[in-house]
Amino acid sequence: MSFTLVFTEQYERRAARFLKRHPALEKQYLKTLQLLEANPFHPSLRLHALSGKLDGLHSVSINLSYRITLELMIRDQEIIPVNVGDHDAVY
Repeated sequence: MSFTLVFTEQYERRAARFLKRHPALEKQYLKTLQLLEANPFHPSLRLHALSGKLDGLHSVSINLSYRITLELMIRDQEIIPVNVGDHDAVY
């Protein structure tokens, strides 16, 4: 069962800024998105629900330092990325 990634304009701007600052992470970032689309529950993504002010969102790991926060809509098979960056930037 695959999911569909739905990119908002706001996220695309954030991702472009992130990749401009961290060009060495582009390959890992794209691999994370591909894996997220194929199987968001893959153990290497370390998918987990967030709480507090980010309640209702989830997070996946690009690597140990960088994350993508997202809305995970299981019912509609859609994943909407919200933010990308290091731990402090996305939380």
